[in-house]
Amino acid sequence: MTFETSEKLFAEAKRHIPGGVNSPVRSFRSVGGTPPFIVRAKGAHVFDADGNDYIDYVGSWGPAILGHAPPAILNELNQAMKAGLSFGAPTPKEIELARLIKKALSSIELVRFVNSGTEATMSAIRVARGFTGRNKVIKFDGCYHGHADFLLVKAGSGAATCGIPDSLGVPASFTEHTLVANYNNLASVEALFAANKKDIACLIVEPVIGNMGCIPPAPGFLEGLRKICDAEGTILIFDEVMTGFRVGFSGAQGLYNIKPDLTTLGKIIGGGLPVGAYGGRKDIMEMVAPVGGVYQAGTLSGNPLAMVAGLKTLEALEEARIYPHLETLGHFLENGFKASAKQHGIPLVVNRVGSMFSFFFTDKPVTDAASARAADADKFKTVFQFLLAHGVYLAPSPFEAGFLSLAHQRSDIEETVQLFDEALKLV
Repeated sequence: MTFETSEKLFAEAKRHIPGGVNSPVRSFRSVGGTPPFIVRAKGAHVFDADGNDYIDYVGSWGPAILGHAPPAILNELNQAMKAGLSFGAPTPKEIELARLIKKALSSIELVRFVNSGTEATMSAIRVARGFTGRNKVIKFDGCYHGHADFLLVKAGSGAATCGIPDSLGVPASFTEHTLVANYNNLASVEALFAANKKDIACLIVEPVIGNMGCIPPAPGFLEGLRKICDAEGTILIFDEVMTGFRVGFSGAQGLYNIKPDLTTLGKIIGGGLPVGAYGGRKDIMEMVAPVGGVYQAGTLSGNPLAMVAGLKTLEALEEARIYPHLETLGHFLENGFKASAKQHGIPLVVNRVGSMFSFFFTDKPVTDAASARAADADKFKTVFQFLLAHGVYLAPSPFEAGFLSLAHQRSDIEETVQLFDEALKLV
């Protein structure tokens, strides 16, 4: 493969855009090399400016569960565009999409649409604070909830310390109410509650982590969070921006049978267009203006194009056969990776929940951010670069989940596994 055109585009982009990209991971800093500039996508494949064809496991970071450019979605969008792009006013499709989300997620009694996952999580936490009258928020090391100032936090010297800003430009005072616990570790959560009696408004968690790679919850972990929050009068927020309609039609909360108080959504509910949403218990959501005193607004919130694309996507996902098929594809990919690593005597952990997956070069289970960071990142870089050069497009970071779609064929996965096996000869 040649990347001459992408290299020229990347150099030009750096003259106009910070780092040449509009989201940091796209810069390929963690894996090296030049990011391919994608010009079109179809089904399970993306195509770059040099004409290279890749089997795609990024899927626009999750939304492309039906595959890229599905005809049914494009047809609906073409019709919707003829009526106008945005009105800044209520539209009938908002109601239809809200109704379908409520049908899928029984924990949601009212839902508000926004434009991104960051808006959704930021707003949900504001509502939780308004409802409880408390200030502090618990998040988990390795869970990403968007780039709101008070959420750009990593653990300090221990789980019981207050958060330290993880970005320049974020004053320490903005994160003084953000507490960081360890994922899959209920003791770290209990310690924070013990040290902050009656002052924790909410606990927000990715029920399946997707931003330190794919890390599933240990048995009893989510149940334990629900029990602790109930006992403390704290709002439990599931950040299902990534897992919503991805790991099942009822999201992770349906898969693990845990009902949060609030849920944040994004990605799939927009069918590939920018979107976000937050919703939950009626008594909490009625704190949101214009009904209550918690303010949140957005000019493009609920815009007709995102609503139409999301509605058509969720209608397609209602079919009972879809998620078992995705599980079969995921199982085949997972087993292929494991078999190759075993054959080569290379320690490898593959984490997978449905059509979300990650692989880590380590001989220890990956159950939290610390164990993910301990994996061999250099081996990942080698494998990533080999696969990219041979037409397989993975997320350019060992700390991002991969995604399968309904457009992936068994032949795509067989080819990927074969190339993965060849890549392992280089590590």
